[in-house]
Amino acid sequence: MQLVNYPFKEFIPKCTTLTRETLNIGGRSFKKMTLVRNARSGDVGFIERIKASSFKGYIHSTFTRTINIHCLEDDELYTLACDQIDNGPNTLVIDKERLDDIELAVNVPIYAENQKLYIGNQLVISIDKASLWESKLPEYPSSLEALHRNMSKMKGYIDLHGKGGGIKKALEPQSPFDAEMSKMIEERTLTLLAHILRKDMPEALTSASRLIGLGPGLTPSGDDFLVGLFTVLNIPNSQLFRYRMLAHLVVQEAKTLTNEISFMALKKASRGQVRESIIHLVKSIFTGNDEEFTLSLNKVLTIGSTSGTDIALGIYLGLEANRKVGGQV
Repeated sequence: MQLVNYPFKEFIPKCTTLTRETLNIGGRSFKKMTLVRNARSGDVGFIERIKASSFKGYIHSTFTRTINIHCLEDDELYTLACDQIDNGPNTLVIDKERLDDIELAVNVPIYAENQKLYIGNQLVISIDKASLWESKLPEYPSSLEALHRNMSKMKGYIDLHGKGGGIKKALEPQSPFDAEMSKMIEERTLTLLAHILRKDMPEALTSASRLIGLGPGLTPSGDDFLVGLFTVLNIPNSQLFRYRMLAHLVVQEAKTLTNEISFMALKKASRGQVRESIIHLVKSIFTGNDEEFTLSLNKVLTIGSTSGTDIALGIYLGLEANRKVGGQV
């Protein structure tokens, strides 16, 4: 990954004209082509910041389908995502199939002006046509028929179609290190769930903190599992909703224990703010028919390498704990 240092204060450009061939910044004309794209949809808070021209930051990291931005105002990460990615907290989905074909480097400055987001002098994103999206989890259902039916299928489906190597054990032979890591993840996950069932939140906090940063992946498996569990803790009217403060306390421990991208997912999930595909999965567990449930579960299972499987298992085991605490099983 190429690192380039850009003095942010010296950048602060005033884009007065923008064409397909030139970019006029502070009276100077640049010949380099600037790519202009429309945002299809976006997190309502992100879009409001752009509308208010109150966004300044720099590129934190770049990937094939996403660009992560560090915002200087609130010290959070925001994401530009290609149109193959679902909506999510702090995310703007743009009308482009991939993002790694744009010459963007880490630390390139970013700012908002005139309802547009400017990424260096290479990319401009307009929000004029963007639909607003807000992360909102459904309430726990009063009728439990669909929930019981879908939960009875969920674990077996994950066992069959989920990706091993994280919370789900790998089927292939593992190195001694990977085998020991798998054992630690399993033990710490089971210990956490046991403390939740006993409603021992101080011990649950200790156990959850020991999962942070544990396992493979850009977002480690322990973190992804907690994202799924935090989702359940934030479902209104559920038995575990009263214990949602556990998620906030875990996040206070997390910042120095994992990377920034994974920390941001944990922070948002602790507030009940998760990706659109995760919300659809929860809804389909509560009220969906067989087809709706299968489609939504498959969508989550495709996230990352093992991330989707780890998140789905966090949701499944969290809902199982919720049912046991509520005397529903």
